[in-house]
Amino acid sequence: MFFVFNKQKIYTYVVSIITVVVLFCVANNINNKSQDTIQTSTNVQKSLPIYNVQTEEKKVAFTMNCAWNADDIDSILKTLEENNTKITFFMVGDWMDKFPDAVKKIYEAGHEIASHSNTHPHVNNLSYEENVSQIEKSNEKIEKITGSKTMLYRVPYGEYNDTVIKAAEENGYKTIQWNLDTLDYTGKTGEEMWDRMKNKIKEGDIILSHNGTEHTADSLNMLIKNIKNKGFEIVTVSNLIYKDNYTIDINGTQMKNN
Repeated sequence: MFFVFNKQKIYTYVVSIITVVVLFCVANNINNKSQDTIQTSTNVQKSLPIYNVQTEEKKVAFTMNCAWNADDIDSILKTLEENNTKITFFMVGDWMDKFPDAVKKIYEAGHEIASHSNTHPHVNNLSYEENVSQIEKSNEKIEKITGSKTMLYRVPYGEYNDTVIKAAEENGYKTIQWNLDTLDYTGKTGEEMWDRMKNKIKEGDIILSHNGTEHTADSLNMLIKNIKNKGFEIVTVSNLIYKDNYTIDINGTQMKNN
């Protein structure tokens, strides 16, 4: 009887140990799979536009969105000419419909013209096909007026998602954001705009401004001179960004691949 009792006891212990080992292995396997999933998800990067450029050259791109009126275009062009400065104008298709002569003047003055969508919608609410249409229709208007196409696109309101970026990239467009905002559309004076920028500006920055605001035109001369006095060359976006063999990091900085 003693032998039988011990044999049953040993059998019970063995079964218990095996059960614990099996449960441990299963739990460990599930945990590993969970960790793999977490690791994979952290490796997936969101599609991003170009906010600025990593460069050792002391140059910045000055950009101007055109979506409202054209009352100040002649003044802006005069200031740019006097300062021997070329910039990039991002134009909405509806704006080009209203002011084709202004578009032509800007182009003939040697500035870069790029797309800012066709009707300035909230593009995050649009399908892939609708996003493509917004870019292509505005580009068609640029080509009709100037005879040239653009490969640069700036999203309305600065909003985007993977669909928006994919619609641009897969159709040959580079999406251009900014990392320095003058906030001119809030009615800031030139001095207030410069105070925002003067201690932040660095190589490869992309600066945002708008025409049709209260102080952009009368502040432009001062802003350009202050930027140049800090040793920066002002260029168009196309003369700042890399056209190929580059990556965009998680901050939206475009970097040349080695």
